[in-house]
Amino acid sequence: MAKTWANLGVDLHVEPTGSGIRKGLTEALREAVRGGRLAPGTRLPSSRSLAADLGIARNTVAESYADLVAEGWLTARQGSGTRVAERSVVRPAPQAAPRRREQLGPAYDLVPGRPDLASFPRAAWLKAARRALARAPHEALGYGDPRGRPELRTALAGYLSRARGVRADPERIVICSGFSDGLTLLGAILRGRGLRSVAVESYGLDVHWTLLHRSGLRTVPLPFDELGTDTRDMTGVRAVLLTPAHQFPMGVPLHPDRRAAVVAWARRTGGLVLDDDYDGEFRYDRQPVGALQGLDPEHVVHLGTASKSLAPALRLGWLVLPPSLVDEVVSLKGEGGWSTGVLDQLTLAEFITSGAYDRHVRSARLRYRRRRDALVAALATRAPDVHATGIAAGLHAVLRLPPGTERSVVQAAAFQGLAVHGLSHHRHPDALVPHQDALVVGYGTPPDHAWSGALEALCRALP
Repeated sequence: MAKTWANLGVDLHVEPTGSGIRKGLTEALREAVRGGRLAPGTRLPSSRSLAADLGIARNTVAESYADLVAEGWLTARQGSGTRVAERSVVRPAPQAAPRRREQLGPAYDLVPGRPDLASFPRAAWLKAARRALARAPHEALGYGDPRGRPELRTALAGYLSRARGVRADPERIVICSGFSDGLTLLGAILRGRGLRSVAVESYGLDVHWTLLHRSGLRTVPLPFDELGTDTRDMTGVRAVLLTPAHQFPMGVPLHPDRRAAVVAWARRTGGLVLDDDYDGEFRYDRQPVGALQGLDPEHVVHLGTASKSLAPALRLGWLVLPPSLVDEVVSLKGEGGWSTGVLDQLTLAEFITSGAYDRHVRSARLRYRRRRDALVAALATRAPDVHATGIAAGLHAVLRLPPGTERSVVQAAAFQGLAVHGLSHHRHPDALVPHQDALVVGYGTPPDHAWSGALEALCRALP
């Protein structure tokens, strides 16, 4: 049976040059090895395969290989084929460049909003991925529905209803590539509807404000007090972005009266509430606070993500939309080709329905609570004048500092090898709220073995 292009061996791009075919092939292969394009240990095609690819005689290739073996560029062993010899790469020396002092990164990362990546459930995720891929229909590997895989939307509808009080229908869920992707979609929709501004909280994430600005929307900060964001006066805006379950970074849940006020405003004016379910799954000393969307799914968009419960690298988030928004969001997502990895969607669906997600969240909750308790105990012993607030839930704490000390403490923390944010880092530039000196300490990121060292360094930096 004649050989075809489909059943030949490994591919190798090589262009023989020079007066003779054998000499040209030998030189081309030598240069590929010398320059590092063919790394040590790389297996080369059989002489038959390469001869067929180049349209030359097999003996010519075999002789060229033999020449390079004799020179030490290649090795040939029975059963192992022809390979590039080890330590045979000779690269040209790079041109001298001015030497710069390397900047060392922080020893400990206490920036808020990040989970412990070392605790990602690799074994359980791998099992779920295998099961999901084995069960996936062939059509799942196509371009698919812009809303995302029905398996994940169905799994999320059940989970969010049970765990977060969301009134979810799979047909009203859109899977996106993380929270930022979902917010960008919504920003484009709001701007297309003629909105010019969105109300936001006085303290929050600047990346979210930036995404809204890029959509052509101005962000208007709302007042903030001990009851959370003040939603009683929403004059002049038609949309608002809130973190009602656990305000970031202040750490307080939105007061029930404020929750009722913003929902009443949305019903009265036809406004839209963007419910960022920040840290909704991690609570320690309080009863769960349900998602705001459960009060009025016709006027509230629920935004969720697996970035903190699992890992940011998954790039998996979701929008639970009012009926009036579904078609617009799906159309925009489809037109823009904003796709989300199908295999990860299928795996997360399997992870949720098998119960592995609940088990992982409960385990993570206990682990983060132990870290929080260690932080509170260390402050009581080492820095009694520094008080931790906003610690009933989430992955961070706000450490209240003596007036006028925030900048110096942040500098001291950097000297101790800590990456940490001051509260002013999260204050909206237009916010009309009194200045408070504080650190926002994320205790989720360091792996377990590094937490005691990070805590010791933090205590040394505090006044």
